[in-house]
Amino acid sequence: MGLSDKIKSKSDELVGAAKEKIGDATDNADLQSEGADQKASGKVDQKVEDVKDKATDLKHNVQAAADKLTD
Repeated sequence: MGLSDKIKSKSDELVGAAKEKIGDATDNADLQSEGADQKASGKVDQKVEDVKDKATDLKHNVQAAADKLTD
């Protein structure tokens, strides 16, 4: 995922948190639940992106180390 996907996942988290709070304040269980689900989904997507970024960094570090060994 690229930057736009990272922005979307953060947006989902923030919008979900807002829905959750509004649902709590208005005693709207459906909106509260929808917000909690959206917020959790955004957080999971962000964690997946973090793992992908770390895997890419590791790949580049291994490649750089391998290149040094062949020089």
